[in-house]
Amino acid sequence: MKKVDRSARRAITASVAAVAAAASLAACGSSNNSAPAGGAGAALVVGITADPTQMVPWTSTSVQSQEVLSQIYTTLLSTDADGTPTAGIADMPQVSKDGKTYTFTLKQGLKFADGSTLDSADVKYTFGKIMDPASKASSASYFASVASIDAPDPQTVVVHMKQPDASFPAGLTYPNTGIVPSGATADTLATKPDGAGPYQFESRVPNESITLKRNDSYYAGKPGAAKLEFRIIPDEQSIVAALKTGSVQVAEFDNPVTAKTATSANVKSTPVNSLWYHVLQLRATSPVLSNVNARLAIQCAISRQDVVSSAALGAGTPTGPITSPQYRSDPNAQPCPNQDLAKAKAYLAKAGEPNGFTLNLMTSQGLYSSAVDEAQNIQAQLAKVGIKVNVQSLDSNTYVQKWLAGDFDAAIAANSGSADPNTMYARYFTSTGSFNKVAGYKSPILDKLFAQGIATTDVAQRATIYQQISAQLVDNAAWVWLYTPKKFLVANTAVKGLEARTDADLSMLWKASLS
Repeated sequence: MKKVDRSARRAITASVAAVAAAASLAACGSSNNSAPAGGAGAALVVGITADPTQMVPWTSTSVQSQEVLSQIYTTLLSTDADGTPTAGIADMPQVSKDGKTYTFTLKQGLKFADGSTLDSADVKYTFGKIMDPASKASSASYFASVASIDAPDPQTVVVHMKQPDASFPAGLTYPNTGIVPSGATADTLATKPDGAGPYQFESRVPNESITLKRNDSYYAGKPGAAKLEFRIIPDEQSIVAALKTGSVQVAEFDNPVTAKTATSANVKSTPVNSLWYHVLQLRATSPVLSNVNARLAIQCAISRQDVVSSAALGAGTPTGPITSPQYRSDPNAQPCPNQDLAKAKAYLAKAGEPNGFTLNLMTSQGLYSSAVDEAQNIQAQLAKVGIKVNVQSLDSNTYVQKWLAGDFDAAIAANSGSADPNTMYARYFTSTGSFNKVAGYKSPILDKLFAQGIATTDVAQRATIYQQISAQLVDNAAWVWLYTPKKFLVANTAVKGLEARTDADLSMLWKASLS
Protein backbone atom coordinates (compact mmCIF):
# COMPACT_ATOMS: atom_id res chain seq x y z
CA MET A 1 0.00 0.00 0.00
CA LYS A 2 1.42 3.39 -0.94
CA LYS A 3 2.11 5.86 1.82
CA VAL A 4 0.13 8.57 0.12
CA ASP A 5 -3.00 6.56 0.91
CA ARG A 6 -2.03 6.21 4.54
CA SER A 7 -1.22 9.92 4.71
CA ALA A 8 -4.62 10.74 3.32
CA ARG A 9 -6.32 8.59 5.94
CA ARG A 10 -4.25 10.20 8.65
CA ALA A 11 -5.19 13.66 7.36
CA ILE A 12 -8.88 12.74 7.49
CA THR A 13 -8.50 11.41 11.03
CA ALA A 14 -6.51 14.45 12.08
CA SER A 15 -9.07 16.82 10.64
CA VAL A 16 -11.71 15.49 13.02
CA ALA A 17 -9.50 16.39 15.95
CA ALA A 18 -8.59 19.64 14.23
CA VAL A 19 -12.16 20.88 14.30
CA ALA A 20 -12.24 20.69 18.07
CA ALA A 21 -8.76 22.22 18.33
CA ALA A 22 -9.69 25.03 16.00
CA ALA A 23 -12.72 25.87 18.07
CA SER A 24 -10.56 26.58 21.08
CA LEU A 25 -8.06 28.47 18.92
CA ALA A 26 -10.83 30.59 17.47
CA ALA A 27 -12.00 31.48 20.94
CA CYS A 28 -8.60 33.07 21.49
CA GLY A 29 -8.78 34.94 18.18
CA SER A 30 -11.53 36.06 15.87
CA SER A 31 -15.14 35.13 16.34
CA ASN A 32 -15.89 36.11 12.74
CA ASN A 33 -15.24 33.16 10.45
CA SER A 34 -12.12 33.78 8.32
CA ALA A 35 -12.04 37.47 9.26
CA PRO A 36 -9.31 38.27 11.81
CA ALA A 37 -9.74 41.32 13.97
CA GLY A 38 -7.83 44.36 12.73
CA GLY A 39 -7.13 47.71 14.31
CA ALA A 40 -4.16 49.50 15.80
CA GLY A 41 -3.57 46.96 18.56
CA ALA A 42 -4.19 43.81 16.53
CA ALA A 43 -1.77 40.89 16.70
CA LEU A 44 -0.66 39.11 13.56
CA VAL A 45 -0.64 35.39 14.39
CA VAL A 46 1.71 32.90 12.70
CA GLY A 47 1.08 29.19 13.13
CA ILE A 48 4.20 27.05 13.64
CA THR A 49 4.57 23.36 14.45
CA ALA A 50 7.40 23.34 17.02
CA ASP A 51 8.35 25.40 20.07
CA PRO A 52 11.20 27.85 19.24
CA THR A 53 13.31 27.04 22.28
CA GLN A 54 16.62 28.41 20.95
CA MET A 55 16.54 32.12 21.76
CA VAL A 56 20.30 32.82 21.70
CA PRO A 57 21.05 33.97 18.15
CA TRP A 58 24.51 32.49 17.75
CA THR A 59 23.45 28.98 18.85
CA SER A 60 20.10 28.78 17.03
CA THR A 61 19.58 26.03 14.43
CA SER A 62 15.86 25.23 14.14
CA VAL A 63 13.84 27.05 11.50
CA GLN A 64 11.14 27.98 14.01
CA SER A 65 13.67 29.65 16.31
CA GLN A 66 15.26 31.52 13.44
CA GLU A 67 11.87 32.75 12.23
CA VAL A 68 11.27 34.32 15.64
CA LEU A 69 14.82 35.64 15.99
CA SER A 70 14.66 37.28 12.55
CA GLN A 71 12.00 39.59 13.99
CA ILE A 72 13.89 40.38 17.21
CA TYR A 73 17.41 40.92 15.87
CA THR A 74 19.02 42.80 13.01
CA THR A 75 21.91 41.52 10.91
CA LEU A 76 24.76 43.51 9.44
CA LEU A 77 23.54 42.65 5.93
CA SER A 78 20.11 41.65 4.62
CA THR A 79 18.96 39.76 1.50
CA ASP A 80 16.73 40.36 -1.46
CA ALA A 81 13.77 38.12 -2.26
CA ASP A 82 16.08 35.47 -3.78
CA GLY A 83 18.55 35.37 -0.88
CA THR A 84 21.33 37.53 -2.37
CA PRO A 85 23.09 39.76 0.19
CA THR A 86 22.03 43.41 0.28
CA ALA A 87 22.52 46.30 2.70
CA GLY A 88 21.18 45.78 6.22
CA ILE A 89 22.07 47.89 9.24
CA ALA A 90 25.29 48.48 7.32
CA ASP A 91 25.87 49.36 3.69
CA MET A 92 27.44 46.71 1.46
CA PRO A 93 31.13 46.61 2.42
CA GLN A 94 34.11 48.18 0.76
CA VAL A 95 36.56 45.37 0.03
CA SER A 96 40.30 45.88 -0.36
CA LYS A 97 41.98 44.86 -3.62
CA ASP A 98 43.56 41.82 -1.98
CA GLY A 99 40.15 40.73 -0.64
CA LYS A 100 41.42 40.67 2.95
CA THR A 101 39.81 43.78 4.45
CA TYR A 102 36.07 44.47 4.67
CA THR A 103 34.95 47.91 5.81
CA PHE A 104 31.31 48.31 6.86
CA THR A 105 29.60 51.64 7.55
CA LEU A 106 26.63 51.42 9.92
CA LYS A 107 23.49 53.42 9.31
CA GLN A 108 22.83 56.43 11.54
CA GLY A 109 20.47 56.32 14.52
CA LEU A 110 20.43 52.57 15.17
CA LYS A 111 18.86 51.61 18.49
CA PHE A 112 18.10 48.46 20.39
CA ALA A 113 14.51 47.90 21.47
CA ASP A 114 15.28 49.33 24.94
CA GLY A 115 16.33 52.63 23.34
CA SER A 116 20.09 52.20 23.77
CA THR A 117 22.36 52.91 20.81
CA LEU A 118 23.63 50.13 18.53
CA ASP A 119 27.12 50.95 17.31
CA SER A 120 30.26 49.27 16.02
CA ALA A 121 31.26 48.11 19.52
CA ASP A 122 28.12 45.95 19.64
CA VAL A 123 28.93 44.44 16.23
CA LYS A 124 32.49 43.68 17.32
CA TYR A 125 31.23 42.13 20.58
CA THR A 126 28.66 39.96 18.76
CA PHE A 127 31.13 38.68 16.20
CA GLY A 128 33.65 38.03 18.98
CA LYS A 129 31.09 35.85 20.79
CA ILE A 130 30.45 33.90 17.59
CA MET A 131 34.19 33.36 17.05
CA ASP A 132 34.79 32.29 20.65
CA PRO A 133 34.97 28.46 20.67
CA ALA A 134 33.42 28.46 24.14
CA SER A 135 30.21 29.86 22.64
CA LYS A 136 29.74 26.78 20.43
CA ALA A 137 28.16 29.06 17.86
CA SER A 138 26.27 27.47 14.98
CA SER A 139 27.47 30.39 12.83
CA ALA A 140 31.18 30.08 13.74
CA SER A 141 32.11 28.66 10.34
CA TYR A 142 30.96 31.88 8.66
CA PHE A 143 33.88 33.57 10.44
CA ALA A 144 36.50 30.89 9.80
CA SER A 145 38.51 33.27 7.59
CA VAL A 146 38.36 36.23 10.00
CA ALA A 147 41.61 37.23 11.73
CA SER A 148 40.40 40.24 13.73
CA ILE A 149 37.72 42.92 13.96
CA ASP A 150 38.20 46.62 14.68
CA ALA A 151 35.70 49.32 15.62
CA PRO A 152 37.68 52.52 14.91
CA ASP A 153 34.63 54.74 15.42
CA PRO A 154 30.95 54.19 16.33
CA GLN A 155 29.84 53.92 12.69
CA THR A 156 32.68 51.80 11.26
CA VAL A 157 33.46 48.09 11.48
CA VAL A 158 36.66 46.79 9.86
CA VAL A 159 37.07 43.04 9.42
CA HIS A 160 40.55 41.72 8.69
CA MET A 161 40.67 38.33 6.95
CA LYS A 162 43.31 35.61 7.13
CA GLN A 163 42.67 35.00 3.45
CA PRO A 164 40.07 36.14 0.90
CA ASP A 165 36.61 34.67 1.49
CA ALA A 166 34.03 35.25 -1.22
CA SER A 167 31.30 33.75 0.96
CA PHE A 168 31.79 36.07 3.94
CA PRO A 169 29.01 38.59 3.14
CA ALA A 170 26.43 35.79 2.76
CA GLY A 171 27.15 34.57 6.29
CA LEU A 172 26.29 37.99 7.70
CA THR A 173 22.65 37.75 6.57
CA TYR A 174 21.49 34.91 8.84
CA PRO A 175 19.59 35.37 12.12
CA ASN A 176 22.33 33.46 13.96
CA THR A 177 24.63 36.44 13.31
CA GLY A 178 22.07 38.89 14.75
CA ILE A 179 23.63 41.79 16.66
CA VAL A 180 23.30 41.77 20.45
CA PRO A 181 24.21 44.51 22.97
CA SER A 182 27.79 44.52 24.27
CA GLY A 183 28.01 42.42 27.41
CA ALA A 184 24.90 40.35 26.72
CA THR A 185 25.31 36.71 27.74
CA ALA A 186 23.74 33.50 26.53
CA ASP A 187 22.06 33.04 29.90
CA THR A 188 20.29 36.41 29.79
CA LEU A 189 19.38 36.22 26.11
CA ALA A 190 17.91 32.74 26.49
CA THR A 191 15.07 34.09 28.62
CA LYS A 192 14.95 37.71 27.48
CA PRO A 193 16.11 38.26 23.89
CA ASP A 194 17.40 41.79 23.31
CA GLY A 195 17.86 43.00 19.76
CA ALA A 196 17.30 45.90 17.39
CA GLY A 197 14.85 44.17 15.09
CA PRO A 198 11.33 45.23 14.14
CA TYR A 199 9.83 43.55 17.20
CA GLN A 200 10.89 43.05 20.79
CA PHE A 201 10.26 40.11 23.05
CA GLU A 202 7.19 40.42 25.25
CA SER A 203 6.31 36.98 26.62
CA ARG A 204 6.32 33.26 26.03
CA VAL A 205 4.16 30.37 27.18
CA PRO A 206 6.20 27.18 26.71
CA ASN A 207 4.77 24.91 24.02
CA GLU A 208 1.98 27.43 23.36
CA SER A 209 3.19 30.77 22.03
CA ILE A 210 5.78 33.52 21.82
CA THR A 211 4.48 37.09 21.66
CA LEU A 212 6.45 40.06 20.35
CA LYS A 213 5.55 43.73 20.40
CA ARG A 214 6.39 46.45 17.91
CA ASN A 215 9.79 48.14 18.22
CA ASP A 216 9.06 51.78 17.41
CA SER A 217 12.82 52.45 17.13
CA TYR A 218 13.32 50.05 14.22
CA TYR A 219 15.63 51.66 11.67
CA ALA A 220 13.85 50.42 8.51
CA GLY A 221 10.39 51.74 9.31
CA LYS A 222 7.32 51.14 11.44
CA PRO A 223 6.34 47.44 11.67
CA GLY A 224 2.89 46.77 10.28
CA ALA A 225 1.30 44.95 13.23
CA ALA A 226 1.33 46.18 16.82
CA LYS A 227 2.04 42.64 18.00
CA LEU A 228 3.33 39.47 16.40
CA GLU A 229 2.45 36.08 17.89
CA PHE A 230 4.03 32.76 16.96
CA ARG A 231 1.47 30.18 18.03
CA ILE A 232 2.70 26.60 18.44
CA ILE A 233 0.26 24.10 16.91
CA PRO A 234 2.05 20.75 16.34
CA ASP A 235 -0.65 19.30 14.07
CA GLU A 236 -0.78 20.93 10.64
CA GLN A 237 -4.45 20.09 10.17
CA SER A 238 -5.16 22.13 13.28
CA ILE A 239 -3.24 25.02 11.72
CA VAL A 240 -5.44 24.62 8.64
CA ALA A 241 -8.56 24.82 10.78
CA ALA A 242 -7.20 27.89 12.61
CA LEU A 243 -6.46 29.59 9.28
CA LYS A 244 -10.06 29.01 8.22
CA THR A 245 -11.48 30.47 11.42
CA GLY A 246 -9.11 33.44 11.25
CA SER A 247 -7.45 32.77 14.61
CA VAL A 248 -4.19 32.20 12.71
CA GLN A 249 -3.40 34.45 9.76
CA VAL A 250 -0.09 33.16 8.37
CA ALA A 251 1.53 29.74 8.01
CA GLU A 252 3.91 27.94 5.70
CA PHE A 253 3.60 24.37 4.48
CA ASP A 254 5.65 22.00 2.36
CA ASN A 255 2.73 19.62 1.85
CA PRO A 256 0.72 20.64 -1.24
CA VAL A 257 -2.41 18.84 -0.08
CA THR A 258 -2.31 20.64 3.27
CA ALA A 259 -1.76 23.99 1.55
CA LYS A 260 -4.66 23.34 -0.82
CA THR A 261 -6.90 22.24 2.04
CA ALA A 262 -6.18 25.51 3.84
CA THR A 263 -7.32 27.71 0.94
CA SER A 264 -10.74 29.32 0.81
CA ALA A 265 -12.31 32.56 -0.31
CA ASN A 266 -10.46 34.28 2.55
CA VAL A 267 -7.25 32.22 2.67
CA LYS A 268 -4.78 32.16 -0.20
CA SER A 269 -1.80 29.87 -0.85
CA THR A 270 1.28 31.06 -2.75
CA PRO A 271 3.87 28.52 -3.96
CA VAL A 272 7.49 29.68 -3.66
CA ASN A 273 10.80 28.22 -4.79
CA SER A 274 13.20 26.77 -2.28
CA LEU A 275 16.94 26.40 -1.67
CA TRP A 276 16.22 23.92 1.12
CA TYR A 277 17.11 20.26 0.71
CA HIS A 278 15.77 17.13 2.36
CA VAL A 279 18.50 14.64 3.11
CA LEU A 280 19.29 11.29 4.67
CA GLN A 281 22.27 12.15 6.85
CA LEU A 282 24.74 9.29 7.23
CA ARG A 283 27.41 9.66 9.89
CA ALA A 284 30.56 7.99 8.58
CA THR A 285 31.99 8.10 12.11
CA SER A 286 29.29 5.66 13.25
CA PRO A 287 30.63 2.07 13.21
CA VAL A 288 27.75 0.74 11.11
CA LEU A 289 28.45 3.36 8.39
CA SER A 290 32.24 3.64 8.54
CA ASN A 291 32.69 1.56 5.37
CA VAL A 292 32.07 3.72 2.29
CA ASN A 293 30.58 0.73 0.48
CA ALA A 294 27.87 0.41 3.13
CA ARG A 295 26.95 4.05 2.55
CA LEU A 296 27.04 3.62 -1.24
CA ALA A 297 24.73 0.62 -0.90
CA ILE A 298 22.21 2.85 0.87
CA GLN A 299 22.53 5.52 -1.81
CA CYS A 300 21.94 3.02 -4.63
CA ALA A 301 19.00 1.34 -2.90
CA ILE A 302 17.00 4.59 -2.66
CA SER A 303 14.77 6.02 -5.35
CA ARG A 304 14.67 9.74 -4.64
CA GLN A 305 11.72 10.16 -6.97
CA ASP A 306 9.78 7.60 -4.94
CA VAL A 307 10.47 9.66 -1.80
CA VAL A 308 9.17 12.75 -3.61
CA SER A 309 6.11 11.03 -5.06
CA SER A 310 5.13 9.26 -1.86
CA ALA A 311 6.35 11.13 1.22
CA ALA A 312 6.39 14.61 -0.33
CA LEU A 313 3.20 14.06 -2.35
CA GLY A 314 5.02 15.20 -5.49
CA ALA A 315 5.98 18.63 -4.15
CA GLY A 316 9.71 18.45 -4.79
CA THR A 317 12.52 17.69 -7.21
CA PRO A 318 15.40 15.20 -6.70
CA THR A 319 18.58 17.09 -5.91
CA GLY A 320 22.31 16.89 -5.50
CA PRO A 321 24.14 18.57 -2.61
CA ILE A 322 24.29 22.19 -3.80
CA THR A 323 21.05 24.11 -4.41
CA SER A 324 22.62 27.57 -4.84
CA PRO A 325 21.32 28.80 -8.22
CA GLN A 326 24.72 29.74 -9.69
CA TYR A 327 26.41 26.56 -8.45
CA ARG A 328 23.61 23.99 -8.49
CA SER A 329 24.68 20.32 -8.49
CA ASP A 330 23.61 18.00 -11.27
CA PRO A 331 21.21 15.62 -9.47
CA ASN A 332 22.21 12.80 -11.84
CA ALA A 333 25.96 13.12 -11.26
CA GLN A 334 26.35 10.40 -8.64
CA PRO A 335 27.04 6.65 -8.49
CA CYS A 336 23.35 5.74 -8.68
CA PRO A 337 21.25 8.58 -10.08
CA ASN A 338 18.30 6.17 -10.03
CA GLN A 339 17.56 3.22 -7.77
CA ASP A 340 19.81 0.26 -8.65
CA LEU A 341 19.18 -2.68 -6.33
CA ALA A 342 21.74 -4.93 -8.03
CA LYS A 343 24.45 -2.32 -7.57
CA ALA A 344 23.34 -1.76 -3.97
CA LYS A 345 23.76 -5.49 -3.25
CA ALA A 346 27.19 -5.45 -4.91
CA TYR A 347 28.25 -2.61 -2.60
CA LEU A 348 26.94 -4.56 0.39
CA ALA A 349 29.11 -7.50 -0.62
CA LYS A 350 32.14 -5.20 -0.89
CA ALA A 351 31.34 -3.91 2.60
CA GLY A 352 31.37 -7.48 3.92
CA GLU A 353 27.62 -7.33 4.59
CA PRO A 354 26.08 -9.38 1.74
CA ASN A 355 22.90 -9.98 3.74
CA GLY A 356 22.55 -6.38 4.84
CA PHE A 357 22.79 -4.81 8.28
CA THR A 358 20.73 -2.90 10.84
CA LEU A 359 20.56 0.91 10.72
CA ASN A 360 19.10 3.17 13.39
CA LEU A 361 17.41 6.18 11.77
CA MET A 362 16.06 9.10 13.76
CA THR A 363 13.40 11.48 12.53
CA SER A 364 11.32 14.28 14.03
CA GLN A 365 7.58 14.62 14.63
CA GLY A 366 7.27 18.40 14.63
CA LEU A 367 10.05 20.10 12.67
CA TYR A 368 8.44 19.52 9.27
CA SER A 369 5.44 17.60 8.03
CA SER A 370 6.93 14.87 5.82
CA ALA A 371 9.78 13.77 8.11
CA VAL A 372 8.19 10.59 9.46
CA ASP A 373 6.82 9.62 6.04
CA GLU A 374 10.28 10.04 4.53
CA ALA A 375 11.80 7.81 7.18
CA GLN A 376 9.19 5.10 6.62
CA ASN A 377 9.60 5.32 2.85
CA ILE A 378 13.36 4.86 3.15
CA GLN A 379 12.81 2.03 5.63
CA ALA A 380 10.72 0.18 3.04
CA GLN A 381 13.16 0.85 0.20
CA LEU A 382 16.26 -0.31 2.11
CA ALA A 383 14.48 -3.49 3.19
CA LYS A 384 14.63 -4.59 -0.45
CA VAL A 385 18.39 -5.13 -0.12
CA GLY A 386 18.35 -6.53 3.41
CA ILE A 387 19.08 -3.33 5.33
CA LYS A 388 16.81 -3.29 8.37
CA VAL A 389 15.97 0.25 9.45
CA ASN A 390 14.85 0.98 12.99
CA VAL A 391 12.96 4.28 12.82
CA GLN A 392 13.22 6.40 15.97
CA SER A 393 10.50 9.08 15.85
CA LEU A 394 11.39 11.83 18.34
CA ASP A 395 9.80 15.06 19.51
CA SER A 396 11.40 18.11 17.92
CA ASN A 397 13.41 19.24 20.96
CA THR A 398 14.90 15.79 21.61
CA TYR A 399 15.71 15.42 17.92
CA VAL A 400 17.54 18.77 17.81
CA GLN A 401 19.57 17.98 20.92
CA LYS A 402 20.64 14.55 19.62
CA TRP A 403 21.38 16.06 16.21
CA LEU A 404 23.60 18.79 17.66
CA ALA A 405 25.44 16.22 19.77
CA GLY A 406 26.01 13.94 16.78
CA ASP A 407 24.27 11.23 18.80
CA PHE A 408 22.84 9.19 15.92
CA ASP A 409 23.79 6.86 13.08
CA ALA A 410 21.47 8.30 10.45
CA ALA A 411 18.88 11.07 10.44
CA ILE A 412 16.16 12.47 8.23
CA ALA A 413 16.71 16.22 8.01
CA ALA A 414 15.53 19.29 6.13
CA ASN A 415 18.33 21.84 5.95
CA SER A 416 18.39 25.39 4.67
CA GLY A 417 20.27 26.21 1.51
CA SER A 418 22.06 29.41 0.62
CA ALA A 419 22.90 31.59 -2.34
CA ASP A 420 26.51 30.73 -1.52
CA PRO A 421 27.53 27.04 -1.32
CA ASN A 422 30.32 27.68 1.18
CA THR A 423 27.89 28.92 3.81
CA MET A 424 25.79 25.81 3.09
CA TYR A 425 28.49 23.20 3.60
CA ALA A 426 31.81 24.44 5.01
CA ARG A 427 30.30 24.21 8.48
CA TYR A 428 29.45 20.55 7.88
CA PHE A 429 32.26 19.08 5.77
CA THR A 430 35.47 20.86 6.74
CA SER A 431 37.69 19.63 9.56
CA THR A 432 37.08 22.75 11.65
CA GLY A 433 33.41 23.18 10.68
CA SER A 434 31.08 23.98 13.56
CA PHE A 435 28.75 21.12 12.52
CA ASN A 436 31.36 18.58 11.42
CA LYS A 437 30.50 16.42 14.42
CA VAL A 438 26.94 16.35 13.12
CA ALA A 439 27.97 15.60 9.54
CA GLY A 440 30.38 12.83 10.52
CA TYR A 441 32.47 13.15 7.34
CA LYS A 442 35.58 15.12 6.39
CA SER A 443 38.67 14.70 4.24
CA PRO A 444 41.86 16.62 3.35
CA ILE A 445 40.56 16.86 -0.23
CA LEU A 446 37.39 18.61 0.91
CA ASP A 447 39.38 20.97 3.16
CA LYS A 448 41.52 21.96 0.19
CA LEU A 449 38.57 22.40 -2.17
CA PHE A 450 36.55 24.49 0.28
CA ALA A 451 39.59 26.75 0.77
CA GLN A 452 39.90 27.15 -3.00
CA GLY A 453 36.18 27.88 -3.33
CA ILE A 454 36.34 31.06 -1.26
CA ALA A 455 39.71 32.27 -2.55
CA THR A 456 38.16 33.79 -5.68
CA THR A 457 35.07 35.77 -6.52
CA ASP A 458 35.03 34.53 -10.12
CA VAL A 459 31.73 32.65 -10.48
CA ALA A 460 32.97 30.34 -13.24
CA GLN A 461 36.04 29.31 -11.26
CA ARG A 462 33.99 28.78 -8.13
CA ALA A 463 31.42 26.72 -10.04
CA THR A 464 34.15 24.31 -11.19
CA ILE A 465 35.40 23.92 -7.63
CA TYR A 466 31.95 23.31 -6.18
CA GLN A 467 31.25 20.68 -8.84
CA GLN A 468 34.31 18.86 -7.46
CA ILE A 469 33.04 19.27 -3.91
CA SER A 470 29.66 17.90 -4.93
CA ALA A 471 31.34 14.90 -6.57
CA GLN A 472 33.39 14.19 -3.43
CA LEU A 473 30.25 14.22 -1.31
CA VAL A 474 28.12 11.92 -3.47
CA ASP A 475 30.94 9.59 -4.58
CA ASN A 476 31.69 8.91 -0.91
CA ALA A 477 28.00 8.90 0.04
CA ALA A 478 28.68 11.35 2.85
CA TRP A 479 24.90 11.81 2.90
CA VAL A 480 22.10 10.86 0.54
CA TRP A 481 20.57 14.03 -0.86
CA LEU A 482 16.88 13.45 -1.56
CA TYR A 483 15.04 16.46 -2.95
CA THR A 484 14.41 20.19 -2.86
CA PRO A 485 10.86 20.87 -1.65
CA LYS A 486 8.22 23.22 -2.97
CA LYS A 487 7.01 25.50 -0.20
CA PHE A 488 3.67 27.21 0.21
CA LEU A 489 3.06 30.50 2.00
CA VAL A 490 -0.54 30.57 3.21
CA ALA A 491 -2.18 33.72 4.51
CA ASN A 492 -5.55 35.28 5.22
CA THR A 493 -6.55 37.86 2.62
CA ALA A 494 -6.79 40.41 5.41
CA VAL A 495 -2.99 40.27 5.67
CA LYS A 496 -1.43 43.04 3.60
CA GLY A 497 2.23 43.56 2.70
CA LEU A 498 3.33 39.92 3.17
CA GLU A 499 6.26 39.15 0.85
CA ALA A 500 6.38 35.74 -0.84
CA ARG A 501 10.13 35.10 -0.81
CA THR A 502 12.29 32.13 -1.76
CA ASP A 503 12.12 29.42 0.95
CA ALA A 504 8.99 31.12 2.35
CA ASP A 505 11.50 33.28 4.21
CA LEU A 506 9.67 35.30 6.87
CA SER A 507 12.40 37.87 7.57
CA MET A 508 10.21 40.57 6.00
CA LEU A 509 7.16 39.55 8.04
CA TRP A 510 7.45 42.85 9.91
CA LYS A 511 6.10 44.65 6.84
CA ALA A 512 2.80 42.76 7.00
CA SER A 513 -0.31 44.10 8.68
CA LEU A 514 -3.98 43.27 9.15
CA SER A 515 -6.40 45.36 7.14
